Amino acid sequence: MKTLTCLRLLAGALLPALAVLATLAAPDASAATAMENADAGLIKRGEYLARAGDCVACHTVPGGKPMAGGLPLPTPIGDIISTNITPSKTHGIGNYTLEQFTNAVRKGIGPDGRHFYPAMPYTAYAIVTDEDAQALYAYFMQGVTPVDAAPARKTELPFPFNIRQSMAMWNLLFLDSKPFLADPGKSEEWNRGAYLARGLAHCGTCHTPRNMFMAEDLSRELGGGDIGPWHAPNITADVNSGIGGWSEQELMDYMRLGRIAGKGQASGPMAEAIDHSLQHLTLEDLRAMAVYLKGVPALRDPGDTRPAHAWGAAADDLNSIRGTAWPKDPNRLTGAQLYDAHCATCHQARGQGSFDGGLPPLFHNTALGRSNSNNLVMVMLEGIQRHGASTEILMPGFKNTLSDQQIATLASYLTQRYGNPKAQVSAEQVKNLRGGGAPSHLLLLARVGIAVGVVMLIGLFAMLVRRRKR
Repeated sequence: MKTLTCLRLLAGALLPALAVLATLAAPDASAATAMENADAGLIKRGEYLARAGDCVACHTVPGGKPMAGGLPLPTPIGDIISTNITPSKTHGIGNYTLEQFTNAVRKGIGPDGRHFYPAMPYTAYAIVTDEDAQALYAYFMQGVTPVDAAPARKTELPFPFNIRQSMAMWNLLFLDSKPFLADPGKSEEWNRGAYLARGLAHCGTCHTPRNMFMAEDLSRELGGGDIGPWHAPNITADVNSGIGGWSEQELMDYMRLGRIAGKGQASGPMAEAIDHSLQHLTLEDLRAMAVYLKGVPALRDPGDTRPAHAWGAAADDLNSIRGTAWPKDPNRLTGAQLYDAHCATCHQARGQGSFDGGLPPLFHNTALGRSNSNNLVMVMLEGIQRHGASTEILMPGFKNTLSDQQIATLASYLTQRYGNPKAQVSAEQVKNLRGGGAPSHLLLLARVGIAVGVVMLIGLFAMLVRRRKR
């Protein structure tokens, strides 16, 4: 699941300028010995835990060698390049001791003292137990093939985000390093689900909104957050805004299969999390996570007057366009015309789809029923691909076929006809999402903040000098 999105500050002058994304940094030359004779069972358990943590999703480029890094992770202030976390002693983590590995995973600190950005979700991994950290270490050191090569690119963020030590202040403010403590008032199953969802599966990394310092806003835990152009929806127990209307079995099936008839299907980062991570977990662990999620305190967004999957019904407007000439300007095509040309072949004339053919109906579908329409636009632009034993294209993307205005017209038609009529889509929204998300002002704000801090320090220094002269 993952998953999944980084900042800095001038020491002592300002609050931290925040970071959104990043990864384990390759060690320098700290000599360390791996576990030479780790038990095969321990390595196997570590592999399972690495699956739960979805490490491969960020540390492997498509078609590349597992865990060798090099994947660009887009953030509002530039790409962060994932690093090589194979046991290579020259370019990976092969020189890490168990203690250094544990510090990296749970504290976000490398052997050389360099801080990681919190997009490597060490803020979630902080609750991982010593036993699980040891199993992960055994797997990475003996179960992963070393790749003696550095990623083609390195992370190069603009000032002030390139000052890694600023993360020490960020951690002081926002990192809760306490280990997981079981709640004695809850069942063993609930506690297992809490440990996984809050820890290795790091659900909150995507599904919890961020504050102005890019730390998770725990007052709205799992209440929905943005990951670049995608929106990770509310997964609290609220019936309208969250998953309160889903059964435990439906949640399990969704995490395992990526679709539930009459409710929705996974796409974007969630589909990746299922393909690389969640579908590989045991049914017992999936049930434990479902039990935990069903108990998360409900958070409701005021605009959600019914569950997202409860909107819409089968309908068509084909009679209204029969015999009507298409406009010369393609951007003036109506939603019904665009649907007939690009959607009806697969989703059928009345939007009823065909689950026998793997095509969901467009009504009673969370993709069209949410008030936030970003995911609908992203699916139309990027399509849906699933990566299991082989890549399976479930829906083609139209980013090279339809203009921003055409996508906006078609998406608005779909929400009006089959989904939540309050969900509007504009050409400007499509343009921003096509480009990776709305423009961020973080860089400007950070630099202005630093400038103000420097001016304040100069002013303070001037006052001290003046007083000494007096």
